[in-house]
Amino acid sequence: MGGRVLIALGGNAMTAPDGSASPADQHRAIGRAMEHVASLIRAGHEVVLTHGNGPQVGNILLKNQLAAHVVPPVPLDWCVAQTQGTLGTLMMNALERALAPEPVRVAAVVTRTLVDADDPAFQDPVKPIGQYFGEDEARRSERQGQTWRRFERGWRRVVPSPAPVEILDASAAIVLMEAGYTVVAAGGGGVPVVRGADGALEGVEAVVDKDLAAAALARAVQATDLVIATDVPNAVAGFGTPGARPIEAVTVAELRALQAAGHFASGSMGPKVEAALRFAEDGGERAVITSLEHIGEALSGNIGTRVFRGVEN
Repeated sequence: MGGRVLIALGGNAMTAPDGSASPADQHRAIGRAMEHVASLIRAGHEVVLTHGNGPQVGNILLKNQLAAHVVPPVPLDWCVAQTQGTLGTLMMNALERALAPEPVRVAAVVTRTLVDADDPAFQDPVKPIGQYFGEDEARRSERQGQTWRRFERGWRRVVPSPAPVEILDASAAIVLMEAGYTVVAAGGGGVPVVRGADGALEGVEAVVDKDLAAAALARAVQATDLVIATDVPNAVAGFGTPGARPIEAVTVAELRALQAAGHFASGSMGPKVEAALRFAEDGGERAVITSLEHIGEALSGNIGTRVFRGVEN
């Protein structure tokens, strides 16, 4: 019998290879992803799932802009909640199909992530979201209180990305797991909320990094393994240089040293490495970074970047 494995699915598991996110593209991509998840369940692993939602939130934001003269735009925390419902439904249906005719119980939990209202990220929004636009559209949006920055491909909205403090609805996920469900939770990093002086929770205009939230969720549900599924089989030291090499079995100390040396870009592999490190440092048995199709092999110790607190057993 395998352990409790939390799998964080990246955007490549939710969209077509070119990143397009039409309903048909998402159906196909999620169907393929759930075939891999089904093989782990059949192998005896207890699986918990979380996922990204960048393209999906981007589509909702575009609809907000195009239809603003007809219906009021919805805030960003609403967008995250909507994608949790939509993607959770697609994943439940696809996993049931992948495991048929075996009986399966799958549930998706709309999940809130507590962030600190005093997190410095709120004073320095840097996380790009949504589509690229021209300067005129960016300036119009800025007059509505948004923050936009110019990138090589055009202007793009940027929002705060505060650190996850607590996955508030992890207890609901645990109850469902104990009842035999495969659970989808904390999609898109979770719906970001802050706690007011009166103790009440309120959504905020921010996004939580889904890999860091996955590490927090994995700790909360007492997962033995955290698997961060991406589009490459390994994290790479010296990426893009003649000395590039795949990172395989590695200790926390070794990976922290590579991180400090600047081997992992903040916009790509950086958050994945940090999430793997946090999980291993906080008591997780093993964190793995690998491609979706190699998850089973990685859990068998044959491929992928495998992060341990000490020397691999």
